[in-house]
Amino acid sequence: MILVMDVGNTNIKVGLFDGEDLRDSYRISTEKSKTSDEYGVTLMNLLREGGYKKTDVNGIIFSSVNPALNYTLNHMCNYYFKINPMHVGPGIKTGLNLKYKDPKEIGSDRIVNSVAVHEIYKKTTIVIDFGTATTFNIVTEQGEFLGGAIAPGIKVTAEALTEAGAKLPRIELIKPKNVIAKTTIMNMQSGIINGFIGLCEYMVRKIKEELYQMGETDVIVVATGGMCELIAKEEKIIDIRDRTLTLKGLKKIYDLNMEDK
Repeated sequence: MILVMDVGNTNIKVGLFDGEDLRDSYRISTEKSKTSDEYGVTLMNLLREGGYKKTDVNGIIFSSVNPALNYTLNHMCNYYFKINPMHVGPGIKTGLNLKYKDPKEIGSDRIVNSVAVHEIYKKTTIVIDFGTATTFNIVTEQGEFLGGAIAPGIKVTAEALTEAGAKLPRIELIKPKNVIAKTTIMNMQSGIINGFIGLCEYMVRKIKEELYQMGETDVIVVATGGMCELIAKEEKIIDIRDRTLTLKGLKKIYDLNMEDK
């Protein structure tokens, strides 16, 4: 089986693939102070609870937007699994044509999501990743990564509002019944949730306008990330919700780079 890890700023998403079948997935808090042993023991316990042994894993790949953890996780893989992991970075095959001024600037999570939609859906796609940041990534049917946009994440926005406003409380991120809300908490919920829905509507509309001018008229919108369910279920412009998209993309990249070995 192949172990895949998406190292984000808030969580590490872990998936275990048996062929093309995602057998299990887990989330581990991202903490720079954790040692390779702490990550290793946590992962071993999760696998054990799922009925797996470390010897069931015969390949590992990870992507990371948190460079401070790369050495720690690399060491963990070598020590606990006796496997040198594949790392998504410069030189790795993705099958994409990166139409970007400096491809080294692109976050590996954006690359992985783009690989996934290109391999799975075979259409020009707008990928919206609702994570620590909200990213919009555009991939053509021909496998060209055109770029996109980056906005603050929903949780980041809520935290910033609470920290900047002395009298504003921490809130649960749920959508109130009405846009015109009657309490401070519901006012904040309305502004944040409805604001992000409006952000998505506007961004997707403008991106599609630019794509249409390029001759790309058959465009789908795919949402992923930890907060995608909150926004996507209220957002009619989103065609597909897939919270495991990044894990699938990592597996696709692993397979692509193992073809020549």
